[in-house]
Parts: sequence; structure tokens; C-alpha cells
Amino acid sequence: MKTPIPFYLQEILDSVRDKDGGKVADYIPELAAAEPEYLGAALCTTTGHVYSAGDADVEFTMQSLSKPFVYALALQELGLDAVREIVGMEPSGEAFNELSLNRDDHRPVNPMINAGAIAVTQLINGVDSGVEERVERILTYMSRLAGRELEIDESVFGSELDHADRNLSLAHMLRNYDIIKDEAHDAVLTYTKQCSIRVTVKDLAVMSATLANGGRQPVTNDKILDADVCRLTLALMSSAGMYDGAGRWMAEVGIPAKSGVAGGLLGTLPGQLGVATFSPRLNEEGNSVRGVEAFKLLSKDMGLHLMSTEERYGVQPIRHIIDDGDATVIYLQGVLNFNAAETVLHELERYDLSADKVVLELSNVTATNKMGRRMLKEGLRRIRESGFDIELVDPEQELEDLKMSDGTEVPVGDPEDYQIAGEQI
Repeated sequence: MKTPIPFYLQEILDSVRDKDGGKVADYIPELAAAEPEYLGAALCTTTGHVYSAGDADVEFTMQSLSKPFVYALALQELGLDAVREIVGMEPSGEAFNELSLNRDDHRPVNPMINAGAIAVTQLINGVDSGVEERVERILTYMSRLAGRELEIDESVFGSELDHADRNLSLAHMLRNYDIIKDEAHDAVLTYTKQCSIRVTVKDLAVMSATLANGGRQPVTNDKILDADVCRLTLALMSSAGMYDGAGRWMAEVGIPAKSGVAGGLLGTLPGQLGVATFSPRLNEEGNSVRGVEAFKLLSKDMGLHLMSTEERYGVQPIRHIIDDGDATVIYLQGVLNFNAAETVLHELERYDLSADKVVLELSNVTATNKMGRRMLKEGLRRIRESGFDIELVDPEQELEDLKMSDGTEVPVGDPEDYQIAGEQI
């Protein structure tokens, strides 16, 4: 059985493909030459399962997607008090490249706008670090987050540096107020290198899932950041990651997120997953048009909104797997949301099904959501297409509608036929 998650991601991409408004970033020649039709998505769970669809292997530069990760690195190296001395934590309500600082102490408002990001970058590897050493430290760290060796796109870097007048103005302003110590040109050089690191949406999903997983890279199991650092970073992403559209984003999508002008968009649901999209056309706020629409659908379908009042967390959704004669019975428990259903389907994909029938037993399931129900039914349909009989034991009718995507219904079994000795149905 193949898991249905990549097919669902492809369905999301197909749903937003005709949203062809906006335009590619044109203030940097190399970005202006980007292929506007690229469209990809990827998802990584905190258990390290990565799924993707569309142009998921196409590399593009991180741009502002690098900001939350470098902010996390600064917190990890120096602690919150030291970082707060040079950058605030409040949403700005302004464009990402606005020439503005706090009136009282001249700090940048937050680390997600360019002024704040340049200031934060200058903290990495110590304020006395040279440009090459600082860039190498950032690149090595980003590679650990992605789980593979990343590289800098020298063409984009050169093009961006040639058109860095506004960032140079920000750096001179920061240096004037002693927020940074480096020469303005060196500060912008480092920051531009950071923005020019190449990634794919699969990389971004894994990197985002690392924040969701308390700083442990879920694929490599590498402990990179402290949990408190991830919490602070996600808090800043939720309030300022989408620039002057951050309030509307949290109301409509409801997850910590960050965008980049190359067309990347990432989001993190704490404790559950990281997700990313790639589509180069941008809206007026500098966010990917199709990426924003895809995230709206993902949030609605999967119940990702942080302010959602429905039950969301299920721990160890598989209670037992028992081979009983001609049937393999999977006993489920708890809340079956996206994460729980993904765990069930992943285990079934790995399990050596030798019996003729596969039964899902839901007597100990306490709640489900729309996406969890949809995934379980699609999983059963795919198991049937693989040549097995299927059956559902659902005394409380948690699945509600038994109709599968092909129009047929899941056969229903008798709970007493699958009761485990000593357990109550």
C-alpha cells in the first residue's frame, strides 16, 4: 500500500495551480529570471516521515526564510537577554525592508524584517568573527537542519549584492547607533550570503519540523537547538513572520510561518509537523500567491489552526496489531487527527501483511477530525486495491461516513468478533 499523503499534497497543488496572480520578485535580476510556473509542496512529521509533490526537488534561495533559523542560532549561542539587546520582539506592521528602528533605543523592531535580520546575523559566531567564518558557521548549521550539505547560489548572491543599496542603508543606520560593530558592507555581505543558500521544499519541511520537534532534527535525530529556543522562534514567526500580513495570516491560517521572495513559504505546527510550498509569484506583501492559498487549504483540511478548539492531539494511535487467523487487526485509540492517521498508515506501509483481511478496530478511539477520517478511508481503499479484504469495526461510528473516494463503502464488522480477552469493548 502506498500512503495517500503525496497524492493529497498533489491535490492541494492542483487546487491552487490556476491562482496565477502576482509576479516574481523583480528587484533582483536573478530572481526576476525565475520560472513562474514552478509549484511544489512538502511535509515532514516530527517522527521523520517526509512527503512531497510537484516541483519538490527544484532548488531556490532561502532569502527571508533564513531569518527565523538564524535568529534561533543566535538565541542558542548567546541567550535571549543578549539577543534582545540588539533586536525587539514586536510585530512591525511594516514592509520587510522598511527603514525604521525603535524610537527610544534604536533597535530593529523584530528579527523578521531586514534591519533586525542583519543585526542578528552579526551576532553569529561572535561579534568579532570575520565574514568567511560567520558565513561558514551559518551554512554548516543550515545543513544540519536540512540533513544534507547545502550550498550558496553564487549567481543570486552576486546579483543581490549588486542591488543591495537599501540593505546597505539599513546597515549604515544600525552601525550609526552601535547596533552592529562590523563595517556596513561586511554586514550586508554576510547577510546576503545567508539569503542565497539554496534549498528545496523538502529541505524546508524538514527544517521546519526541527523547530516543531523541539530542536531535534526528525530525520537524522541530530539535537541542534534547545526546546526553549524553538518556542521563542515560533512565537516570533507567529507574530511577525508574514510581515504586514501577519495578523490576517494568523486569523486565516493560524500557524507560525515565514515567507521568502524567491517563492518559498514554510510553516510549523508545534509538536506535529513542518510544511513548505514553493511558487515564485508574489503578492504585494512579498508572499507567494499560490503558497498562501495552499496553506489556507492545508490548515482547513488538516485542522492545523493553533486556535482550533477541536481535539487535536493523539498519542500512540496504534494500541495493538494482532494477526488473528485470516485477519490482521489494527486496534486504534485516542484522537485520530492528521498526525495520528499518518502514523497508522506509515506503520501499515511497513508491516508485513500476510493475512487475507485487514481490519481497523476503533472501539477505543475517542474522537476524529475530517482529515483523519479521510486518510483512514483512503488507506483502507488502497489496502483493498493491493488485494486484501478490508473491514471496519466502529461501534461509536467515529468515521461517520463510510463512503470511500471511489464511491464504495467500507465493510463493517462486529466488535465482538475482535474483542481482546480481558478488555471491554
